[in-house]
Formats: sequence, structure tokens, C-alpha cells
Amino acid sequence: MTPRHLIIGAGPVGTTTAVKLAELGHHVTVLSRSGRGPAHPGIELVAADATDSDMLVRHLDGSGALVNAANPAYHRWPQDWPPLHEAMRTATQQTGSLLVVMDNLYAFGAGAAMPMREDTHLRPTGQKGKVRAEIATTLMDDHQAGKLRAAIVRASDFYGPGVLESAFGERTVPRVIAGKKVSLLGSLDVPHVVSYMPDVASTLVAVITQPQAAGQTWLVPNAPAVTQREIVAAFARAAGTTVKVTAIPKVAIIVGGVVVPLLREVKETWYQFAENWTTDSSRTESILGVRPTPLADGAAATVEWWRERP
Repeated sequence: MTPRHLIIGAGPVGTTTAVKLAELGHHVTVLSRSGRGPAHPGIELVAADATDSDMLVRHLDGSGALVNAANPAYHRWPQDWPPLHEAMRTATQQTGSLLVVMDNLYAFGAGAAMPMREDTHLRPTGQKGKVRAEIATTLMDDHQAGKLRAAIVRASDFYGPGVLESAFGERTVPRVIAGKKVSLLGSLDVPHVVSYMPDVASTLVAVITQPQAAGQTWLVPNAPAVTQREIVAAFARAAGTTVKVTAIPKVAIIVGGVVVPLLREVKETWYQFAENWTTDSSRTESILGVRPTPLADGAAATVEWWRERP
């Protein structure tokens, strides 16, 4: 029987993962509020509300996975994540489908031991990290109790083809291509690991298709961490430009947060850019066989994608 997967969210994670699965011959449904998504003969696009567990069940048969690649508005995580998570838990409990959650590193919190690994303790220091930690904890508890099958994939800040809303997305790469100044959060000269979108999708596909991955947390394999200044330099080399890089003062985020909700949320995660932020994904590489793309190659593909974008 051809595996049947349901992916929630048509952003870069959902889109890239759906295409990789479809290219393997799997049947994939991408569900989003808009009904938009990748054009591929093996992918069905559905416009619906992912908090409706009965609707989710109709698109699952237990042969594949339900992938949580949703991305609620940054400032609404405490309100929007719980009903989404509960609907997916219910749907996978009823169908036996594997629930795979795309996660980030927020739950480790400020002051986490570096490099972060799968067994690093969850000690969230902000509201968003607490939301993520609660989802991860309940999910693994459910798996251990035999209530459902689940796995978690954690990544750092995204970059790569299709990535817009990221520190190294639309606020950075187009400016590098144009040779304009780039302003970044935190420190420019401490290691900061980033996750290349095709590697994120490859990790999700490996977790979905390899039975031994269930019941565990996996870190996306990342190229060796370099500083934010060096990340921008990699984009500039790929683009053939030279750009100035400056740091945004924290006080500017605090003042701007008075009127801009997104900036209020950025203040909570400032430490991720101001301090050493690295991961060790050797376990994912050795067990699942996923290898990280070198930064130079990822930067070149990212610049090419932006240049071809209308």
C-alpha cells in the first residue's frame, strides 16, 4: 500500500517535505487555510482548519504520517498552538498514523549547555519556549504510554530556497544580492548554527520513512556553526557582492516592541543570537543517514533561488 501522509502547513517546511515524499512515490496531502501549496501530481492540496480533528482523520489511514509543519503567528503561540496540537493528537490516536512535529530549539532555553543535543534538558526561559516544551513533553509521554506514535525534529534558524520569514530570509539575502547593508540581531561574532531547508526536509522524510525513528527526538544535521558575520559573507561570496554588516541594538527592539508585536516576541529570544548557539547532530547523521549541506553550497543555492524569484 502506498503510504499516505498529511502535512499541516504550506510554508517552506511543509512544501519542501511534501515534494520530497511525492518524489519517492508517496501520496501526500498538504492542508492549509489557504489551500495553496506545491504543484505536483502526487500532492493534493486542501483548504481547511487544522484544529478540526474529524477532518484530519478523513485524510489519514494509518499507513503514513501526520506532519505538523504549521507556523502560527509568532505572537499568538500560547493561544494557537494548544488547539492545533490537541487536534493532531486526537487524529493520530484514532488512525494510528505517526505524528511528526517540526520543532525548534526554544525549549532548551537560555544558558543551555552547548552544543545542544537530543538529550539536553528542556529548561525554557520564555513563553514561546514553554509552549514548545509542553508540546514535546506531552507528545513523548503519550508515545511512551502507547497512546500514539510520535517523533520530534528540531532545527535552528532556517535558510535556503523558499525561506522568507527568518533572520536569514527576506530581511537578509535580497539585501546581500543588492550589495546593501545588512542589520542582524545580537552579536555578529559568536557561533550561530543555521539549518538549511532541504536538510530539514530530508530529516523529516528520514524520520517518516524509517521505523526506528519513532518515539525519539532528532536534531537536523547542520553545517559547522560560524558567526552571523560569516553567514552573511557566505551569501555575499555566492552573490559576488560586498556588504556591510551591523548589529541592531537591543534597546531598539525594546522600544520598537511597544508598538510592534513581533518585536516584543523577538526580545524573548534575543539570547539565541547574543550567545553561543550550536548543536551536535551526530546521532541523526549516524542513525538516519542524513548529512548536512556545506554552508557554501547552501548559500549558493539560496542566492540562486532568490535571483530566479519573480
